[in-house]
Amino acid sequence: MTSKQSKSKTKAIKDEGILNWNSALTRLVSSKSKTIEKLVSSGYTQLKDLLWILPLKTQVHPPVNHYAYASDESLFQGIGKVLNIQHKPNFKSKGRGRTPLANLTLIVQDAFSNGTLTLKWFNCYPSQVKALKSLEYIHFSGQVSSYMGQVQLISPDFHEITIEEFSKSKDYWSDLHQISLKVQYPTVNGISPHLLLGVFNKIPESLWKSLHDYLPQSFREDRDLLPLGEAFRRVHGKCSIELATGNELEKAHNRLIYEEFFREQIMLILRKKHQHRIKGIQFKSNNWEPYLNLFPYTLTDDQKSTMKEVASDLSSGHPMMRLVQGDVGSGKTTIAFLSSFLAKDSGYQSALMCPTESLALQHYLSAKELFGEKIKIDLLVGSLTKKEKEQVVYKLIQNETDLVIGTHALIQDSVSFKNLGLVIIDEQHKFGVEQRLKLVNKGKGTHCLIMTATPIPRSLSLTQYGDLDVSIIKSIPSDRKGTQTRIVGPPTYQKYLSFFKTRISMGEQAYVVVPAIEENEEQDILNLEIVLKKYKEYFPDFRIIGLHGKMKANEKNDAFISFRNKEVDIMISTSVIEVGINNPNATIMAILNPERFGLSSLHQMRGRVGRGNKPGFCFLVNDKQISPTSMERLNIIEKNSDGFKIAEEDLRIRGEGNLFGKEQSGIRPTKVLASLILHQETLEWAREDVEKLSENYPEVFAQLSEELGKDDILYKTV
Repeated sequence: MTSKQSKSKTKAIKDEGILNWNSALTRLVSSKSKTIEKLVSSGYTQLKDLLWILPLKTQVHPPVNHYAYASDESLFQGIGKVLNIQHKPNFKSKGRGRTPLANLTLIVQDAFSNGTLTLKWFNCYPSQVKALKSLEYIHFSGQVSSYMGQVQLISPDFHEITIEEFSKSKDYWSDLHQISLKVQYPTVNGISPHLLLGVFNKIPESLWKSLHDYLPQSFREDRDLLPLGEAFRRVHGKCSIELATGNELEKAHNRLIYEEFFREQIMLILRKKHQHRIKGIQFKSNNWEPYLNLFPYTLTDDQKSTMKEVASDLSSGHPMMRLVQGDVGSGKTTIAFLSSFLAKDSGYQSALMCPTESLALQHYLSAKELFGEKIKIDLLVGSLTKKEKEQVVYKLIQNETDLVIGTHALIQDSVSFKNLGLVIIDEQHKFGVEQRLKLVNKGKGTHCLIMTATPIPRSLSLTQYGDLDVSIIKSIPSDRKGTQTRIVGPPTYQKYLSFFKTRISMGEQAYVVVPAIEENEEQDILNLEIVLKKYKEYFPDFRIIGLHGKMKANEKNDAFISFRNKEVDIMISTSVIEVGINNPNATIMAILNPERFGLSSLHQMRGRVGRGNKPGFCFLVNDKQISPTSMERLNIIEKNSDGFKIAEEDLRIRGEGNLFGKEQSGIRPTKVLASLILHQETLEWAREDVEKLSENYPEVFAQLSEELGKDDILYKTV
């Protein structure tokens, strides 16, 4: 291709009539580009996708000025004569291929005054060292910082100038480098901010002016929102300095926050509609009440209403997609078992998948104890022998098993069902999307019941689970005595040990949870080995065992069975006991170094005690002083037994995860600015406005639905 042909092709690509925001990103360049390939692999396939790569910051870039104007935390641009160069090899770091690196400091003198300024570069490669050492006169720009009272620039952009340029007047330099906006993009999938800026600079200016807004003007006026195109132009610096800074930039951010929530709500509606279009198994039986006499307790009103909702779903003719949300100890497993009876009565099999073998074994033993031969139950876990697994799989294929309880072993390719009608996921947050789907897809039109003991804040219920039908079990069975929580510090440690000994002497049992298995020099925390030794010294007459996640599955199962059978008084454990373990005789939960655990994890572990007719006691034990921030978090647990309040606090502290599928480094995120914690009012606006749009502007809603419905991930998640 000739040079003339190449220029002609480039012009054609950028022609306004051909290139638009729906164009493939690859059409932005005329030849193969690694940068574009990396963007495409990260999910940025069309030009419009680039709009959501928002700058980390937008700053006003000043003209060249006197050094006296270099103030801390501001951008500065200047020219100077190099007076001194300090070169120090960095022996602590090596570059690619173990290339030696160096730190350089330049002292430069102002062209317009007698002032001097310090410029520093760290971890320089030999090529950069050579370039800096060759400088006599320099033009530089960057962020000003201060060190020991002296202003300096770290890693400023620079290039060499001649003595003639250095000698020119300030007016000359001001005209040459006028005040402008400097946009700094993030690093995306290894693409540097500088290269990313180059991609944005290839977008024709005419396209920035053609950004369309689908939102009716009346909606924008009600919420005081900018047009979408104007918001994008402001955040990307394609406007005047006044509009891209301060309150005007904040207005742009507010519109984009709204936009993210708005589109998310439409996607939730689309996914729910898709779910209801699928033909599902229609259970013939929805009468669960005859099985109530199998349980040694009366169902709470919340459990009864949840079962009515589940039974209705199972007989609807569409695949059930219901989330049963209940605090620890609220009786979700009862719902799972009753649902399995409905499946059996309709001629279908059920599969209950648990995150750990210990929990699967516990459910299996409980079910066998409660139901005897009323329902044919099998256990499928990784620790079974090959022959035992083959026997269970054979029975599933022959329809000789009504309910199989297991772990990830259930999703192996070798496992098949004769007539799978119901999948139950226990502690859903412990499983990935693909794992849940793999089990559901072992049947056709299979119903899915998802259970979680992690209370879901309202803000998450509108987004993370907005496409699911949700049942909430808030009430705790009336025979439960509940659990008291106390923070234990050095002054009350002996009192705690005395109380501990008294309760165990009364025939009760205790869990002691530690954050680590072995000693770690880098972390000053208690570990299982040390605590096991200490507690055997404290309580020589009690039977004590250790339990942790690195033990073999059969060893863990044996430990749980021994504890369940009251052959053990105290179990020293890591957080493997967090999920679903049920032993009504266990009344004490002592959590050591509790500041090392999240609030929801602490609440889950506390829920392991107080599950019978004896009161439970949870102790948050610190053997030394902790920070005020950590103490504030522990106070939340001590003063609150309401899992919803704790979940809101945990969400505020940890932040929210991705909604549609996984979020990984290098993968395009689902939300860039919007936060469930900070912008709950905007989320409510978006939800209300989506409803109004579908009712009053059906054509606009249909157009948006068509655009957003092209995303395959909508139909691949559970």
